[in-house]
Amino acid sequence: MSKTSWFTIGRVTGVHGLGGNLKVWSFSESIDTFCPGKTVLLKFENENAEGAPYTILKAQPHQKGILLALDGINTRELAQDLMGCDIFIDRNQLEEPEEDTWYWQDLYGLDVIDHIKGFIGKVTQIFPTGANDVLVVENEGKEVLVPMHKNFVASVDLENNILKTTLPEDY
Repeated sequence: MSKTSWFTIGRVTGVHGLGGNLKVWSFSESIDTFCPGKTVLLKFENENAEGAPYTILKAQPHQKGILLALDGINTRELAQDLMGCDIFIDRNQLEEPEEDTWYWQDLYGLDVIDHIKGFIGKVTQIFPTGANDVLVVENEGKEVLVPMHKNFVASVDLENNILKTTLPEDY
């Protein structure tokens, strides 16, 4: 499986002040993903274009998100034009995840195989719950929710596109 080269790390949800600061809902666990000097692409979800590149000048926690300052976005009006944009970063600018951790985008599309039931579907969505992330596995219109926890996920093999589970028999 080839790894995705661009990851979605957040979405612009608003503006802050007059100087072009963006309010961002972060999809990342760490604000370090938004380090000054990194290049990000901003584009609207349904836009076919590649997106516009910007250099991060500053990032700081703000309420439930991040305030982000980008090079070239220095007025409220310019910032407002970016509301609703997704923020992408090249995988090469990110650290490799630690052992037994994965980037969500690497898990999408994996075949999920249970040790007893066999093939149960493909990972189509992931959502956080606070305790651990939950995988949404779909097969022929049916969904199975699999907690991303060592008791349920036995192994992840990105090279072979397989996630092995150990689900309870009545699951």
